[in-house]
Amino acid sequence: MTKLNRANLPSLKGVAVPNYRASDLKPGILHFGLGNFHRAHQAVYLDALFNMGKSRDWGIIGTGVRPADRDMHDALKPQDWLTTVVEQEASVSRARVTGAMLGMIPPEDRAAIVRQLADPAIRIVSITVTEGGYFIDPATGQFNPEFEEIAVDGRNPDDPRTVFGLIALGLRKRRAAGTRPFTVMSCDNIPHNGVVARNAVAGVARLWDRGLADWIAATAAFPNGMVDRITPATTDRERKLCAQDFGIEDNWPVYCEEFIQWVLEDNFCNGRPELEAAGVQFVPDVTPFEFMKIRILNGGHAAIAYPASLLDVHFVHDAMNHPLVGAFFAKIEREEIMPTVPPVPGVVLDDYYHLIHRRFSNPKIGDTIPRLAFDGSNRQPKFIVPVARDRLKAGGSIDSLAFESALWCRHCFGKTETGKDITAGDPIWPRLTELAAKAKSDPLAWLSMEDVYGDVGQSAIFRKAFARSLTDIWSKGTAQALADFVGA
Repeated sequence: MTKLNRANLPSLKGVAVPNYRASDLKPGILHFGLGNFHRAHQAVYLDALFNMGKSRDWGIIGTGVRPADRDMHDALKPQDWLTTVVEQEASVSRARVTGAMLGMIPPEDRAAIVRQLADPAIRIVSITVTEGGYFIDPATGQFNPEFEEIAVDGRNPDDPRTVFGLIALGLRKRRAAGTRPFTVMSCDNIPHNGVVARNAVAGVARLWDRGLADWIAATAAFPNGMVDRITPATTDRERKLCAQDFGIEDNWPVYCEEFIQWVLEDNFCNGRPELEAAGVQFVPDVTPFEFMKIRILNGGHAAIAYPASLLDVHFVHDAMNHPLVGAFFAKIEREEIMPTVPPVPGVVLDDYYHLIHRRFSNPKIGDTIPRLAFDGSNRQPKFIVPVARDRLKAGGSIDSLAFESALWCRHCFGKTETGKDITAGDPIWPRLTELAAKAKSDPLAWLSMEDVYGDVGQSAIFRKAFARSLTDIWSKGTAQALADFVGA
């Protein structure tokens, strides 16, 4: 077994490694959120470019604001910031070592983060902080400056703690120095993620200086983009597989599917890498691609997460092969989700549905139901509730969407059908479990969460369907309620 570091790269056999040295690169991107998805997605595209000899002045400096970012720093530093990325399909696994990252600033060194943000060499600041990290009011979809973390940043303009406060401070320093602003590139699964990121950065700046906020909105760039690659969390299982199958001792390898996609609007204010050479698709308007991916893929994840959780199914591929969960997935997708997706240039939606089905069914990925079930209070308002809203406006059925919501409620009760504890998986888990307990006898108590459901929770049609679904789940049990619902 070979410890992963640059000195040992020549010793690796059967593994693709960078054909460039760290000294061949110059930093051009500061990235917040060095989780598995970033290292399986953006860093892979850049690694491919650097291997082509292109855009080598766009190396990545990583950073973050959470304690977990310190853990990532400590794991990657001894291996010279290299990552083993293992791409898996049912019949094959391939490993590559990526070297696009040049270093990482630990989260506690905010002064160093701000210095890097102010450095003219940094021309893109990219972000993967999950759907729940943008301080959005779920009911309105707008940036909410009343979140406590944002309020703290508002009172401390010279020492902000959030990603968006730090970015705003970096832009403030560039404005004062006469330095061109950078592009802020969100890589999270949020509709119009560039607009959302702009609202968050300018929203924090507005708490300090309206002129700064106006300058940011007018001069910095915030491209919208759609990103896609299924990337489970790393556990000791993946570390052992990496050592066993490829002979690499990697502190934090990334396992992912072979499929990868990035659709991006070409809206950059200070240059960009030649990403199209690595397969990034540039389009004038990313909206149709966002709708397709967020609704069919992310909505599909929600559709299988909660029934599978309640039926003690751990892996996503097993959920897809479960006759009841798989049937519910097909029903909600074909009858209620897919009809809300507008035409997508160059894409046949039925083909895309089959692609998603195949990807979810991949047994090699090892993606887990707890990962899909995580953070429902942030994901439901983005992936499920908007679909229900569109269906209601169009006069279409919402029975499957209401059933999905009822399954989420039952999941938040905290016990599977066999009585096993469900691990807390939401920032507001105590509130959810309390409401789920009330909803057992009063289903509409669940829909009182206006911050999740907004006007959909007030719809008489949705309320009736939800109450009927939750009552069936509690009275019959999840399996029988599902069987009756899908006609199994």
